[in-house]
Parts: sequence; C-alpha cells; structure tokens
Amino acid sequence: MTGSSAPGLSMSPDPPKFGFRSWLSHPWLTTRVQIALGLFFVAAALPKLADPPSFAHMIYNYRIAPGPLVNLSALVLPWLELLCGVALLLGIWSRTAALVVGGLLVVFTAAVSLNLLRGHAVECGCFDVRDAGKSVEERFADMRMLVVRDAGMLLMVAQIVWATARRGEGDSTP
Repeated sequence: MTGSSAPGLSMSPDPPKFGFRSWLSHPWLTTRVQIALGLFFVAAALPKLADPPSFAHMIYNYRIAPGPLVNLSALVLPWLELLCGVALLLGIWSRTAALVVGGLLVVFTAAVSLNLLRGHAVECGCFDVRDAGKSVEERFADMRMLVVRDAGMLLMVAQIVWATARRGEGDSTP
C-alpha cells in the first residue's frame, strides 16, 4: 500500500479535530451559556418589575442619568432585561438578545466603574432594589465584584455571538 508505514496499514485522512475553537462554538456549550445568561437576566428583572419606584431610586443614586430619564429607565430597563432573558432561555432571537444584553452590561459596568472612580459607593440594584444598609466599604467591595461579574457575563455574550456567527446562524436558531 502506498504511503503506509507498516504492512497492511493505509494512510487515511486525519480524524476531525476538536480544538478550542470548535469547542467554543459547539451548540452544547452555547445552549448552556444562553440558559445561564437568560436565567440571570430574568432573575434580575423580576424585583425591578415588582418595585419600579425603588429601582428608580437606585438609578438616581448613580448620579449619571438626567432626572427625566430616571423614571423612564426604571420602567423600560426591567422589561428589556426580561424580554432578552426569556429570548435567551427559549433560544429565539438569541444573537439579538445577546447583543442587547451585551450593550446593557457595558452600560452597567461603565456606571459602576464611574462611581468607583468618583469614590461614590452605590447599591447595585441588580437583584434587590431595596437599600441593604451596607457599610461604605462593603458597597465598594460589592461594586468591584460587580465589575468582575459583568466582565464574565460579557465573555458569555461574546461566546453566544461568536458561536452563532461561526455557525452562520441568524436569530431563528438557538
């Protein structure tokens, strides 16, 4: 046999390679990342929907949004989080939902980072919209962890966007 190194063995094409890129774009991983990110955003939206005035107060405490946008943001952001979270959970409009979630995470991270730089300790308002009564040091520690957590979720968003682009999927498939 031509090209074989031992009698009776033939050269065959290399087996499929399952490298990092293949693993990173695998539907198994993408589905689980979508579920985790979707659950996170649904869980974050529910307390805000239940108590918009408290969430508006949290937004106001960041001292970034102009007054008229505070109440509008408190009414719109939780519904946007819920819609994107449900879309990710159901695997519909996955790419669009992930991109919107990514945009929200960038805004949230920038808001927390700006207040860290200003030395202004604020409550996140992510899951519990009532003031927790934490000390200033505890709030600063929480804010630093929020930046790390949001960076991790941005990596999850990147995985979804990259995997769906690599597979050539639009928003119709998970």
